[in-house]
Amino acid sequence: MSTSALPPARIAFEPKLFIGVIFLVTGLWTLSLLDTAGKLLASSGYHVMMIAWMRYSINVLFMAITLVPLYQRRSGRSIFRSNRLGLQMGRGVLLLASTLIFFSVLKIVPLAEGTAMNFCAPLIVLAISPWLLRERTYVSRWIAVLVGFAGMLIVIRPGGDIPPHGVALGMLSAFTMALMSILNRKANQADDPMVTLFYGALMGSALSTLAVPFFWSAHAPTTVEWLILISTGITSTIGHFLQNNAYRHAEASLLTPFFYAQIISASAMGWLVFGQFPDGITIIGIAVICASGMGIALVEHRRKRPPLPAEPGEAV
Repeated sequence: MSTSALPPARIAFEPKLFIGVIFLVTGLWTLSLLDTAGKLLASSGYHVMMIAWMRYSINVLFMAITLVPLYQRRSGRSIFRSNRLGLQMGRGVLLLASTLIFFSVLKIVPLAEGTAMNFCAPLIVLAISPWLLRERTYVSRWIAVLVGFAGMLIVIRPGGDIPPHGVALGMLSAFTMALMSILNRKANQADDPMVTLFYGALMGSALSTLAVPFFWSAHAPTTVEWLILISTGITSTIGHFLQNNAYRHAEASLLTPFFYAQIISASAMGWLVFGQFPDGITIIGIAVICASGMGIALVEHRRKRPPLPAEPGEAV
């Protein structure tokens, strides 16, 4: 049998895609541990600013010990060198705001539902990209946005488990995440993703350090609570590092559908740690959001993929 029907690029690409998916899914499960820790601490009475301060401070310290030396050996550059310093600092401010909002959501909303609402962020990016990014719009994108919004309405339906202020915070969190996605794209075009990761942690640590004295809890953390607080910085570093490495092995458009695996990890952690599992109607809404996001990711990938060269003798 002739091997000409299988382009060499495809044979080499599939293992890389598999490695990229492993990195991504492992990173998402790690970030679900971060979200679980944040919900545990917020539910125990710790202010979200205190949780964010510990998360970013440990994040910076852990990076300084592990990833920063690795980056400097690999690139020969200081991690403080940025081609778009203002953009990196602005992104860091928004990242801290996003963390505070999302931890506030998790304080009052089950883990799976809170994560599902955040997954409307890619659909919001599709809706606003024609104006903010000057990208061409397509009917398929608007269909995906409308379907995803319908899924959101099912999740937050009147009479459901999510209170109105939880819905409002969830939508604000999704919108903030959408803006973060746009800034991430611009920052990673200007600098190495490791620089972006470091500046996000650095800005979050600096700003939360200034604010945390006004929100400090009088409750002295137990040993277990200290371990949970410290874990937030470690899991956030590892999770985002794994995500960044996933993009070194596969295209973003191919990896996007696998982001929705975090719904599974969030549901699992919500059930194991908090005894919360989405009801049947909520699962349908989550499935609609996931189907919308995965569907448009596949459409976008096919739209960007160059056509295969014609076989010898094949009509073109």
